[in-house]
Amino acid sequence: MGCSIWTSRFNFGHLKAQSKVSVFFTMIIFFTYLFYCLTGYCDSLPRPLYEHQSVRNKLRFEDGSKNQRGARWNVSTLRELPGSNQLGIFPQDTRNGQREISSDRNRQQVEVAGNLSVSNNFGTKEFPQAIIIGVKKGGTRALLEFLRVHPDVRAVGAEPHFFDRFYDKGLEWYRNLMPRTLEGQITMEKTPSYFVTREAPRRVFTMSRHTKLIVVVRDPVTRAVSDYTQTLSKNPGLPSFQNLAFKNTTSGLIDTSWSAVRIGIYAKHLENWLRYFPLSRLLFVSGERLVTDPAGEMGRVQDFLGLKRVVTNKHFYFNQTKGFPCLKKPEGSSRPRCLGKSKGRPHPHIPQDVLLRLREFYRPFNLKFYQMTGQDFGWD
Repeated sequence: MGCSIWTSRFNFGHLKAQSKVSVFFTMIIFFTYLFYCLTGYCDSLPRPLYEHQSVRNKLRFEDGSKNQRGARWNVSTLRELPGSNQLGIFPQDTRNGQREISSDRNRQQVEVAGNLSVSNNFGTKEFPQAIIIGVKKGGTRALLEFLRVHPDVRAVGAEPHFFDRFYDKGLEWYRNLMPRTLEGQITMEKTPSYFVTREAPRRVFTMSRHTKLIVVVRDPVTRAVSDYTQTLSKNPGLPSFQNLAFKNTTSGLIDTSWSAVRIGIYAKHLENWLRYFPLSRLLFVSGERLVTDPAGEMGRVQDFLGLKRVVTNKHFYFNQTKGFPCLKKPEGSSRPRCLGKSKGRPHPHIPQDVLLRLREFYRPFNLKFYQMTGQDFGWD
C-alpha cells in the first residue's frame, strides 16, 4: 500500500507540472495575440466565411440575378458592409444636407446623390444610356456641365470619340472609359462629331437601340462663324471666312466640302440617324435658348432623361462679360463655375453680304429640319 500511495503522489505531481507548462504556453499565446490586436494586425485577418456570405446575400442586382458583373450596388447595401462606419464612408449629414467621405486611401471617388462619395470599389461601369451627339459649337460643353450638377448623372469629362475615331478598339474599351455608377444614376458622354459621322448611327444602335440621343443645334450661320473663329485662334494664317465658304467668290456657290458649312446642314445628318432610331429617341436642344433660358432647356433635358428636375433657375446667373450663363458658386467653392476662355470668343468681322448668301443657302435645309423635328428654331 505504501508503494501505491507513493506512486499516486508521483503521478499527481507529474500532472501538476504538465498543467503549469500548458498554462505558461497558453498565457504566451494569449498575450502575443493581444499585442497584435492592439497594434491593429487583427483587422487584416480574413473574416469568417459566413460573414462574407451574409453581406453578399444582401446585394440587390438590377436584373434580379446573382451575376456580380452586372450588379448595381445601392447605398442601403453599402451601409451594411463590414467596417463601413469605421472607415467613415457614411458619416452623419452636415448642416447643408450634404454628405462627405473621408478615406485614407488615394483612390478615385464616385459621386452619389447629395454629393455623397463612395470608393470606386462600388458601382459598375455601364455603357452610356444617353449621348450628346452634336453639334460642334452648338453648346454641347455647356449642356454637359449643366447636367453634371445633377446628382444622378455621371459623365465622362473628355470626348471619347469612340463611334467616329476609336471604334476598332472595341466596346469593352469604350465601357472602361465610363465612370462607375450606382443604382438610379445614368451614364453619359458627349462627342459632337457623332452627329455628322455616317457610321455613327449604326454603331450606336449596335451597342444599344435604347440609347437616348441629345442634339444641341444652333443657327447654322452663327455656328459656322463660331467654328471658323475657333480654328482661326489655332491657325492665325487661315484664309478669310468668305474664301473658305465659297468655291469661288464670283459664282457664289457654297462650298459644302468645308466642314464649317457642312455641319450646319442638319436635315441631311438627321436623315442618317432616323434610319436607326425613332424620333422619340432624340431630343433637340436649342443652343440659343440654352443661353437665354438655361433652366427652361435643362427642364426639357431632365424630363427626356427621366430625371427629377433638380437643375433649376437657382443654379444659374448670366455672365455679362462672356455673354452666356454660368453656374452659381457651389457650396464650399471659392468662385462660380464658368466655361473656359475658349468659350465666348469675339467673332471676326464677316461682310454682311457673305452672311446673307450663306443664310439663303441654309434656308431650305432649316425648313426641312423644322418639319422633321416638329420644332421651329426661329433661324429665318
